[in-house]
Amino acid sequence: MPPLALNRTLPSLADCYQGALVLFTPPLIGGTPPVGAVKASRWRNTALLEQDLERYAARYPGGDKRAITSLWSKWHFSALTVPTLASHLLLNRDLPVELDDVHVILNDEGCTTQLWLPHEGALMDAQDTSERFAKLITQHWAPLIERLSAISGAAPRVFWSNAGGYLDYYVKVLAEHPEVNQAALSAARALLESRHIDGQRNPLFEPVRTYTPKGSDEVKQVRKLCCLRYLLDEFSVCSNCPLEGCDRVARKRAT
Repeated sequence: MPPLALNRTLPSLADCYQGALVLFTPPLIGGTPPVGAVKASRWRNTALLEQDLERYAARYPGGDKRAITSLWSKWHFSALTVPTLASHLLLNRDLPVELDDVHVILNDEGCTTQLWLPHEGALMDAQDTSERFAKLITQHWAPLIERLSAISGAAPRVFWSNAGGYLDYYVKVLAEHPEVNQAALSAARALLESRHIDGQRNPLFEPVRTYTPKGSDEVKQVRKLCCLRYLLDEFSVCSNCPLEGCDRVARKRAT
C-alpha cells in the first residue's frame, strides 16, 4: 500500500483515514452508541462470547472451531488495531479501547466492522511501551484472547499472532507518514522487537519474520504462527503462512 497522503492538520481521528487507510471505516466517537451495537464487555462472559461466535460459525457448518474462532478474531483485531495505531502514531492520543469501553458494530455474519468509542482519548505523555499500549494489550486483547482460547481449544499464541500480524503491518504503513510521532513509533517498534516487556514474556514479539526460500533470491515475509484457516475446506494457506508449501492433507492429519 502507498504511504498516507500528507495532511498538515489532523484534529480528529477521522482525518487520519486517507491514503493507505482510506478503505477502512473510522470509529464512531461519542454520543449514543448506534442501535444494534454490542458492548465488547459482554465478551468477558465466555458463554456470551460463544453465543456471539455462533453467528459467524454458521458460515462454516461442521467446520473446525479453532479455525473459525481464529478467523473471527482477525476481523475484530483488524478493526481495533487500525484506529488505535492511527491515534497513537499520528495524533499521539490514547484511545479508550479497553474491553469495557468499546462497543462493536457487527456485519450480517457477526464480524466486527466498526467501533464505537466514548471519546477520542487524551494526549499521551507516557514514553514507556507497556504504558502506551496498556489499554489495547492488557485491557482488551489479553482478557479476550484468554476466552477465545478457552472456547476454541486453539492456543492463546494463535490469537496473539493474529493481533501481532496486524500490529506489525500497520506500524510499517504508518511509519511512512510524514507526520508520524517518533516517540510513539519507537514505542510501537519496541513492542514488536522486545522478547520481554516489564519482565514478562512478550506475546507480540516478532509476529512476522523474513526468510529466503531455498533456491530463490526472493525475501518473503511470513507469520511466526499459522492462523489455522487451512483447517476449513473453504481456504488454503494464506500468502504469508509459515506452513506454505506443506501438504495440506498431511497437516490436517497432524492436528
